[in-house]
Amino acid sequence: MMQHALDYEYLSFEDYLTSEQEVAIRHEYLDGQIYAMAGASECHNTITQTLGSAIDNALRDGCRVWQSDMKVVGKNEHKPFAYYPDIMAACGENTSDQYTRTNPVLIIEVLSPNTARTDRSEKFANYTQIDSLLEYVLVAQDKPYLCIFRRRNAWRMEPFYAEDVFTLESVGLTLPVVQVYRRVRKEVGLDID
Repeated sequence: MMQHALDYEYLSFEDYLTSEQEVAIRHEYLDGQIYAMAGASECHNTITQTLGSAIDNALRDGCRVWQSDMKVVGKNEHKPFAYYPDIMAACGENTSDQYTRTNPVLIIEVLSPNTARTDRSEKFANYTQIDSLLEYVLVAQDKPYLCIFRRRNAWRMEPFYAEDVFTLESVGLTLPVVQVYRRVRKEVGLDID
């Protein structure tokens, strides 16, 4: 959920990581600029919780899942970035400090009107540079729809609609799309009166 840059002065990545441990408002980082994070809607949070819980239940030992509060860090063309994905799963030992991960196998972003463009372009370009990442998923919050991008498929989009079943290979989870939206059926048009 990236917003506008707070300050146009350059901030080193190390200073950002240190300062971010003690803040009340979270920020994302891209090449010297920090961006304040906006709050998420009830529908966004419900979809994130539902999908995150399903992933947690499917994970094998040695893997973990986080929702919105764990940073993923990396570099793209030698430019550092740090984001708070809506959902991130990683397996194996942490290769960084306790506030960041560098080795996710799965990243999911629930699309919002203010973040969809960034999630589809900038974050896609940066996330797919993370060597451990196997899948990147974009989830709509206004209709039952998600798309999966997989490393093994050269990051080509695989769309899934309400009547479909999808598999997150990185975490061993198969679900009907409607299960992701089970608590927000009316909001996404699945229950029409």
